[in-house]
Amino acid sequence: MTRIGIIGAGNIGGTLARGLIERGYDVTISNSRGPETLGALIGELGPRATASTPEVAAAAGDFVIVTLPLKAYPSIPVAPLAGKIVLDTNNYYWERDGRIPELDGARTTTSALIQAHLPESRVAKAFNHIGWGDILTDGSAAGSPNRRALATASDFDDAIELVTALYDEFGFDTVNVGPLSESWRVERDQPAYVARQNREELEANLDRAERLLAA
Repeated sequence: MTRIGIIGAGNIGGTLARGLIERGYDVTISNSRGPETLGALIGELGPRATASTPEVAAAAGDFVIVTLPLKAYPSIPVAPLAGKIVLDTNNYYWERDGRIPELDGARTTTSALIQAHLPESRVAKAFNHIGWGDILTDGSAAGSPNRRALATASDFDDAIELVTALYDEFGFDTVNVGPLSESWRVERDQPAYVARQNREELEANLDRAERLLAA
């Protein structure tokens, strides 16, 4: 896999693009405003980066990272992502996204919503519970003492394997939460959310998580 599609060019999307390019990948990145608005970012990223539309980024990537505000998930193109692994970085902020009853009532998870929107793709949770400023600065070599760990979740083993390999490239251990139905354990307001933690600490925080209903 050498070309990665990224749908969303905000802080997380831009940071992951930089990190992927540093690791030898080619990147096609997109946003909702059109590729002409990404000139400065592409100039910074260099010749391995291309700006395009979400549809083209989805089609171009061997796998694709979706990093949009959750309220925009219905705009994710479906057909070009069929058969592909899709990494979801989303979190639910009702103040930004508006109220989503299925999430407020703890009947689903953010990643499960995206999986339902992309029924022929294989969705995995990734990079959602780390601050974007730490993605390229807080990793360390495998086996390093107190190496930071990140969680993933998916209904598909090959998606878990991909995230695990990618986390390792960025310098993080992996904890597998299980299926997407359990991915709420690393979302907003849970002990594991945006905390600097090693593998053992992350596992303990996952166990401490409590499913919350909206007030």
